[in-house]
Amino acid sequence: MSHGPLEASRSAWDKHPENSVNWPHHKKWRIVLVIATVILLVGLNATSVTTPGLAIAEHFQVTDTSLPHSFWPVTVWNTGAAIGPMVGMPILENFGIRKGYMLLYLIFTAMVIPQALAQNFATLLVFRAIAGFVGGVLQNVLEQVAPEIWTTEKERNLPITIYTFVYVSGVTLGPVFGAIVHELSWRWVFYIQLIIYGAMFPVVLLTVKETRGPIILSRLAKTDPSLAKAANELPQPKLLSLIYDAITRPAHLLFTEPVVFFLTLWAAFCFGLVFIMTQSIPQVYHTNYAFSDSASGLVQVSLWVGEAVGFAACLPQNAYYLRSAKRNKSDPGIPIPEARLPLSIPASFIGLAGGLFWYAWSSFPHVHWMVPTIGLAFVGFAIMVVITAVDLYIADAYMKYAGSAIAAVALGENLFAAWLPLAAKSMYTTLGFQWASSLLGFVAVGLTAAPMVLWWKGEVIRGKSKFIREAKHYA
Repeated sequence: MSHGPLEASRSAWDKHPENSVNWPHHKKWRIVLVIATVILLVGLNATSVTTPGLAIAEHFQVTDTSLPHSFWPVTVWNTGAAIGPMVGMPILENFGIRKGYMLLYLIFTAMVIPQALAQNFATLLVFRAIAGFVGGVLQNVLEQVAPEIWTTEKERNLPITIYTFVYVSGVTLGPVFGAIVHELSWRWVFYIQLIIYGAMFPVVLLTVKETRGPIILSRLAKTDPSLAKAANELPQPKLLSLIYDAITRPAHLLFTEPVVFFLTLWAAFCFGLVFIMTQSIPQVYHTNYAFSDSASGLVQVSLWVGEAVGFAACLPQNAYYLRSAKRNKSDPGIPIPEARLPLSIPASFIGLAGGLFWYAWSSFPHVHWMVPTIGLAFVGFAIMVVITAVDLYIADAYMKYAGSAIAAVALGENLFAAWLPLAAKSMYTTLGFQWASSLLGFVAVGLTAAPMVLWWKGEVIRGKSKFIREAKHYA
């Protein structure tokens, strides 16, 4: 009986219309779609500088003789994006999504101004790094918001798949955006982004509401006595402790959990390919077909077309995963994590490796430019399917530690995207177009072993993981 008032208070909160899980679907979807749009737009800032990269380097008298210095604006952006979520996401978790999101959006928008007006290369790099740090947080918010407003896996599948699509699409379409705009001047690449981000802010301000249940509950409890006891039961974690865990736990999982390590390598390689192609495509199409920088940037559309087809293919894959609950003997009624993987295995073999080999051995001047471009579309298809499969598999397998495990994957993706392309130009020059892309294809073949092993022995491997065993009993 002593727990009666507390249980009544919890029940009142569970049924409260302001509880984000009880919001109407149209309200939830407005928030998701606006945040998804921001993720796509942030991605444009990451890679739109690649198309006018040589013009920027020439303006600041930077050469690519010893190193591809023209790619540094992307490297520092992605390095910032790798670090930012580890610090920013715990702060949003502790103080709430809405206020932090608005502040970060304004800071990110403000960082575009010095990028546009930079008078030297160092200034450009410094503010690119800050933009990446803040942008990396903005790119990861939807993964936190979706579980807060949807409680079932069936409901979360589509929002998370959309998240992956816009996350990959933004950085893929950046060079296309740069190709369309940079003929005006490379500075206009940033000016137009500034206009877009400014115009988008009122939409963000009016649409993105607070979704963190504990934050909403604490606010309502100040005026609603029926919620006071439930609010008093909320944990009060220390911010520094949250940041410490957010930094150390992903690193611990990455280097002690083979599942996280190998799936991170697989996904990070795929994400890094988007950025490698910003270096490879201009070389191949300029040398073989005399394409201008703008025309080469437009070729990136082929990757995005493949990603769009991959998004469509992920929808029946999600349905297949949900149906696996009926045949789960170890945990009846719960979908099997390995049911996330069937599409990704042939996508990795045929789309990723096959697409890279296609791109490699059709990159000759006497072969029509559309032929290697089709190979790029296969690569884009695989990138979308693989990254979606990895994110959702990690979330399913690690449940309680899903945030940390996904953060480990995101860290790997951004570090690969930052540093791997620095070797792309010299690799394509030294090995030649055919063998450079073939080398990437062979790596793709090797990495496909990770999902194949999980599909074959996934349940056994999960059973040996301390983190997964703990997560299995998490409620």
